[in-house]
Amino acid sequence: AGWELFRQEILPKIQMLVDGDTGSTSDWDDRWNHIKKFLERSGPFMHPDFEPSTESLQFMLETCKILVIGAGGLGCELLKNLALSGFRNIHVVDMDTIDVSNLNRQFLFRAKDVGRPKADVAADFINKFHIIVCGLDSIVARRWMNGMLLSLLVYEDGVLDPSSIIPLIDGGTEGFKGNARVIFPGMTACIDCTLELYPPQINFPMCTIASMPRLPEHCIEYVRILLWPKEMPFGDDVSLDGDDPEHIQWVYQKSLERAAEFSITGVTYRLTQGVVKRIIPAVASTNAAIAAACATEVFKIASSAYLPLNNYMVFNDVDGLYTYTFEAERKENCSACSQVPSDLHFSPSSKLQEVLDYLTESTSVQMKSPAITTTMDGKNKTLYLQVINLPFKLGLADGQELAVADVTTPQTVLFKLCFTS
Repeated sequence: AGWELFRQEILPKIQMLVDGDTGSTSDWDDRWNHIKKFLERSGPFMHPDFEPSTESLQFMLETCKILVIGAGGLGCELLKNLALSGFRNIHVVDMDTIDVSNLNRQFLFRAKDVGRPKADVAADFINKFHIIVCGLDSIVARRWMNGMLLSLLVYEDGVLDPSSIIPLIDGGTEGFKGNARVIFPGMTACIDCTLELYPPQINFPMCTIASMPRLPEHCIEYVRILLWPKEMPFGDDVSLDGDDPEHIQWVYQKSLERAAEFSITGVTYRLTQGVVKRIIPAVASTNAAIAAACATEVFKIASSAYLPLNNYMVFNDVDGLYTYTFEAERKENCSACSQVPSDLHFSPSSKLQEVLDYLTESTSVQMKSPAITTTMDGKNKTLYLQVINLPFKLGLADGQELAVADVTTPQTVLFKLCFTS
């Protein structure tokens, strides 16, 4: 009986939505009653300045535009929740639909944008939306989006124009752990303010991989890093593609051979794919819980009916269920949102390599491939590019500003060199 009711009454209505029918037939009687209960009557948790009315629902149904970045396990849950919460103008971007070489920082660009400045295209794209939701497994992509929203802020005589703020709702999961956070760019802690909360990617020592493997991951990394470039099994200049089943199968078989040589067990096809693609294990229940939290925050901000999360919630269901909310504070010297150059403390005898190591290894910066320039005698001077190595001394003055470009941000980041005794 339940399936028959679903087939005859619910399924046709879902099909109307899938087919793009946004007319009156797609809104059956009382469809939004569950939403109206929150928006058209007062309650104990309602925002003190909110006046119940029908206008909030109409804004959500007809006007509010949501951009969801990431359509994986978390993103799919988010899309479902947002659609059932009354949001119709939902756009979704997923990095897997774009060429692998583009990945994180180019997911806002299309073929028609070739030849246009990337910053202009990205700004035009993002400015069309009221709220942005991230369901990503990439810290680089999060930081890039964070930097773009910060770059869109408008300041008049040093005062932030609130109308230029696009709220960012960010959710993340890793196994049985997850988090949800609300960011008002320029007002609350941004992604880069709390980089220490994101652990750096685990890399195994090369000596362990090459000579003393102990884990199945060591065997897979041996094949990925050392054996593939040596044997080139699919021809010269063919890079390992984590989305190619033949590539993964080859790595899997060679990893099994390596594991057998050192009496290591646990190498599986799934683990091989996970190591090659840097996949974080996903748990459906965690995705569902975090997506629900993020969708709730979108609803609260879009309707203004309830106070949003302030501003970081952690979730853990490893042993029972545990949640905790705290306010992440803005860093006065945040390289992304502080509006002032961050200080770099080095001795006058320091080498450029030390600066580079700090930019890539410091938990508060975590850049990937920085390019460093500065201005000397009124001329722009390149200090470091990834394609060259410059191990010489800095040869710069105390207080000199360094402009650093990196894949983690669409904007150039400024640092001020501070010599220590």
